[in-house]
Amino acid sequence: MSAAREDHVFRIVVGVDGSSCSVQALRWAVRQARLTGGSVEAVFAWEYPTSYGGYGWVPYGFAEGTDFEQGAERILADSIGQAAGPDDGVTVRPVVVRGNPTQVLLDAAHGADLLVVGSRGRDGFTAALLGSVAQQCVYHARCPVVVIRDQDDADRSTPIHAAGRMTGDA
Repeated sequence: MSAAREDHVFRIVVGVDGSSCSVQALRWAVRQARLTGGSVEAVFAWEYPTSYGGYGWVPYGFAEGTDFEQGAERILADSIGQAAGPDDGVTVRPVVVRGNPTQVLLDAAHGADLLVVGSRGRDGFTAALLGSVAQQCVYHARCPVVVIRDQDDADRSTPIHAAGRMTGDA
């Protein structure tokens, strides 16, 4: 093994949106990082609602006139607090990026060893087997992807699914 590889820290990127499923994904990633001696990047992607400033809806957890970036930072910090403790011995780096969630996660996962996402996020349809962001990450990520199903979903029997490409082809 080369010296450069011996110094390699296993890097896990996790998509977080404040949903219970994303917090469970973050918990899973922290446990995996503890096992591998790795680090975790908790990534929160945010966008302005399509009709912000008009009569459109505002995402859950945000009030009219909210600074969306600050709201995203708050939700991410809360999620990290729920999923990781000071005794975990794992570095969790919060990352807040404005942009399309799928693209933000794919960009963040470039060069990562693992991408972890929840099966459905905040805006997911409860009947959907796999949310659109998770599905696109599975199809397009250049690293292995782990999809964590919501533990609160009584209709699901298998909590974890994994997919990955060994070649790095997109």
